[in-house]
Amino acid sequence: MKTYVIRRTGAWRSPNEVQEAAARSKQVGDEEMSDDIRWIRSYVVSESDGGLGTVCIYQASSPEKIREHAARSDMPATEIIEVADTVIVRPDPAAVTA
Repeated sequence: MKTYVIRRTGAWRSPNEVQEAAARSKQVGDEEMSDDIRWIRSYVVSESDGGLGTVCIYQASSPEKIREHAARSDMPATEIIEVADTVIVRPDPAAVTA
């Protein structure tokens, strides 16, 4: 499997909507497509229109499987970029609670 960055723009209006989408995504990936896709992590970002989007890190067998997973999970996959290398300067910070 290769590692990919997936940009999902303007897909949600609230943190609850993001959590619901995350639950669907995890279920589809773990139960229906575990041979083709693994969700590693996501960063929720504020969009210029006030909505929420994400930058997701996945491992997948192909970009087509990422698109299939997104369709099954009812989420966009606005942009899919293959990762060429990883540089870790510091570990991810602890999650922020609002």
